[in-house]
Amino acid sequence: MPAVNFDVASIKKNIIGKIQRYNGVTLEEATPQQIYKAVAITVRDQIMQKWVKTRKALKNDKGKKLYYMSVEFLTGRFLLSNMINLVHQDEYQQALKELNIDPKSLFTEEPEPGLGNGGLGRLAAAFLDSLSTLNLPSVGCTIRYEYGLFKQKIVEGQQVEIPDSWLDNGNVWEFAAPEESVNVHFGGTVQSYEYEGNIRFETVGGYTIKAIPYDMPIVGYDTDMVNTLRMWSARSTRSLNLRKFGDGEYEEALQELQPAEIISKVLYPEDTHYEGKMLRLKQHYFLASATVQHAINDYVKKYGENLDNLPDHVIFHINDTHPGLAIPELLRILLDDYYYSWDAAMNIVKRCVAYTNHTILSEALERWPVDMMRTLLPRIYMLLEEMNRRLCQDLFEIYPGQWDRIAHMAIIAYNNVHMANLCVATSYSINGVSQLHGEILKDSLFNDYYKISPNKFFSITNGIVHRRWLLSANKELSNLIEEAIGSGFKRDALELKNLEKFADDAAFRDEFAKIKLNKKKNLAKFLLEKQDVTIDTNSIFDVQAKRLHEYKRQLLNALHILVLYNRIVDNPNFTMPPRTFFFGAKASPSYFRAKQIIRFINALSDLIESHPRAKQMLKVVFVENYNVSTAEILIPAAEVSEQLSTAGKEASGTGNMKFMMNGAITLGTMDGANVEIYEAVGNDNIYIFGMRSNTVSDLYKDGSYNPMHIFENNSEIRKALTQMIDGTLFPNQSAVLQDLYHSLLVGDYGSMADSYFVLKDFGSYSMANRRLMDDYQNKNKWLRMAIINVANSGVFSIDNTINNYNNKIWHMNSIVL
Repeated sequence: MPAVNFDVASIKKNIIGKIQRYNGVTLEEATPQQIYKAVAITVRDQIMQKWVKTRKALKNDKGKKLYYMSVEFLTGRFLLSNMINLVHQDEYQQALKELNIDPKSLFTEEPEPGLGNGGLGRLAAAFLDSLSTLNLPSVGCTIRYEYGLFKQKIVEGQQVEIPDSWLDNGNVWEFAAPEESVNVHFGGTVQSYEYEGNIRFETVGGYTIKAIPYDMPIVGYDTDMVNTLRMWSARSTRSLNLRKFGDGEYEEALQELQPAEIISKVLYPEDTHYEGKMLRLKQHYFLASATVQHAINDYVKKYGENLDNLPDHVIFHINDTHPGLAIPELLRILLDDYYYSWDAAMNIVKRCVAYTNHTILSEALERWPVDMMRTLLPRIYMLLEEMNRRLCQDLFEIYPGQWDRIAHMAIIAYNNVHMANLCVATSYSINGVSQLHGEILKDSLFNDYYKISPNKFFSITNGIVHRRWLLSANKELSNLIEEAIGSGFKRDALELKNLEKFADDAAFRDEFAKIKLNKKKNLAKFLLEKQDVTIDTNSIFDVQAKRLHEYKRQLLNALHILVLYNRIVDNPNFTMPPRTFFFGAKASPSYFRAKQIIRFINALSDLIESHPRAKQMLKVVFVENYNVSTAEILIPAAEVSEQLSTAGKEASGTGNMKFMMNGAITLGTMDGANVEIYEAVGNDNIYIFGMRSNTVSDLYKDGSYNPMHIFENNSEIRKALTQMIDGTLFPNQSAVLQDLYHSLLVGDYGSMADSYFVLKDFGSYSMANRRLMDDYQNKNKWLRMAIINVANSGVFSIDNTINNYNNKIWHMNSIVL
């Protein structure tokens, strides 16, 4: 029987009972994994009661329901966050204590779900948490990847990728729902036929893959609302060929099943070759088709087969362009399965779909080769062609004779299907994820569309789950805040603003400092155990943790560290407060230059460790396999938050918000959400450097920037860059970093040198660092700045973000439970 009560005694009883019933052992005999599953299932029982209640309420609700589609959801572990959201953390912790179960060891038994990689996935997971907290009916939709991106190992300074088989021990939070499986069709040819005087189309041949849903409950904070994360798993519609198997042709019998199931094997398969790109396209259509079919089936069960009112009840939100094929898939179903006319079908589609853009980088704006799309998805491509023809016809009326402009806006142009244009042209809402990003979309990237439909463009800044990043990751700070301003901030993060007055309270600052030091010690202990690295906890903890990409400029940070090293070595009178630089980043397996930057950072670490004086003031630590669980240890310990992206390149960022909420001071450019952090805390509580986005844009346009002038005139930069190739870092392989060196000074095959302005912004960055180190030595000033950052971080709560989305874009009603 599932648990009904969740007091300490009942929790203990249920944990012991589950260990005995499921494993046939006592608590003392149980393995750590068995204990974890018993505790998790006990928590799950409590969630299930709320989930049943939610589903019952949804059956009677006649309002809108959101299908939030994202190719990744970086959820992090669930056990502790579920305890917190159920508002029973204290009872569970006490029960574990009385059972002599160590909570920290218990939580590490849970695998980190391999469903996401970076900021896109983390934001999607945060959305689901908040949607449940705010009682807004929604389903997160993604693929149930058997393997995550990869586990990162650093071997001899280089990144090595290891498979992330996160499902080895199962997933206690998921439930298969095979009765709601749908079929997704690929390949074949499209044939037309006449039906009741109308031309209809059907696809013949090809192959079908079954999409089997697995559901995970997403519980809100202190509410009965439980939404669902639906993960689609690919399975062959064929059965095992028993004849071949019986004849001993085992491999041949199994190979017939493998092409289907490979779709949900790996998150972000390598796409530098044709097969990998084709697999990604399969994944994206698989997710889009399965989700749209499910939503339509759900609607029909509730409202019948007349889909005229679908926009009044269903919202498809496309999180970046990956699920964008939901647009032609919805159109296909309306035309081919429900026999709508083109105009009527498009009217429904355009009122159902909303889109959030997450990048302005041209290489990240998805494009699919026409031949690939036509071969894999012939009916979808046929619809895209017709959508494109009608779109270009309409655009010609607006921009007559401006063929280059129209081609730039077209869905299909230059032998590619342009997914961003598809989403912008068809969606009723286009959102940028920070105020600056939203302006760039309107003024630059989608300016031609903005001029036509300005009212459908929005700028709603990303947010973070303060319950995970403050209440869970930094319980000590959360408790201190509660003592000062009460518990209201747990529900409404805007109440953190009441903390601002305590920045001038000496006793509060002292307690704040003690907590920060304890978090630094906690990180040092973690890294000693994990990587055998010893860290001075009295040093400045300076952190840059984010996906490795050139525009995020980990290289700028590393070059500056090398310059600091040279100052120490070359000048015996130079001193600085001890400073430990932490890097946490994964590079895409095929991103050679990003992997070279990782190698540079680790070589820099070795160089510093080899010098007796330098290592007294500097240390570089590359945090291996950075993920959500590691972030929950690293971020509370940080004192400096490095947010160095080239202005205009970072859409928003959410790591900057998490660091801010934990009292780290931002050292960054006026880019993404840094702009809004600056506006929230004021000039005295942040370190801003570098060019502004308009200056960057102007330099790209006029092409006058020449980094060689900086190299020739700045001796510190010249020496640091020379050390990259003269054997200082790699005595036996001096040419290892030749590519990085050339990219900064010469460029690639005629392309722009230093295309992300590392050298251009270096001087400003160096001066900001000097101010930072001077201020750090004034303890009270630094602590005051840190507290003001925490106090003003509430505006970046994901609940604010979701309320803005709902008020401006979705217009859903909260469910009454």
